Amino acid sequence: MQATPQPTPALFSRERLIRFSDCDPAGIVFYPQYFVMFNGLVEDWFNEGLEIGYQKLVIERRIGLPTVHLEADFRAVSAMGDQVVLSLDVERLGGRSLTLQLRCTGRDDSVLRMQAQTVLVTTSLVSHAAIDIPADIRSAIATTQARQKARS
Repeated sequence: MQATPQPTPALFSRERLIRFSDCDPAGIVFYPQYFVMFNGLVEDWFNEGLEIGYQKLVIERRIGLPTVHLEADFRAVSAMGDQVVLSLDVERLGGRSLTLQLRCTGRDDSVLRMQAQTVLVTTSLVSHAAIDIPADIRSAIATTQARQKARS
């Protein structure tokens, strides 16, 4: 009997309750709210996963991470009261940008509700020009990717 391959665990994930404020009058997630949730996930990843304070990055270091490209697929509805898992994986780490794979799945049923691919660019919040990904961020991402590979 051949073993079923297990999916690689996400680089970073968080459980989240779908709240009233996330939903439209039909009681399901109003699609732009997924982007708000994913932005929060990226902030949590910087704070907790990479151990680089997001607030410090933006306010003190004056480095931004604007989205420059975004693709999304909506697969199933999420309704008020649902428990979901938001997850993030790094698809590509470039010189000035990183491409992230983002997913929202049901916590209890593992059904993929929504997935997105986004490209973030590191920018100076002084000049608003693209800048190289800082060495500490690059190193933190490499360290977390190495830990992920060791787990799988």
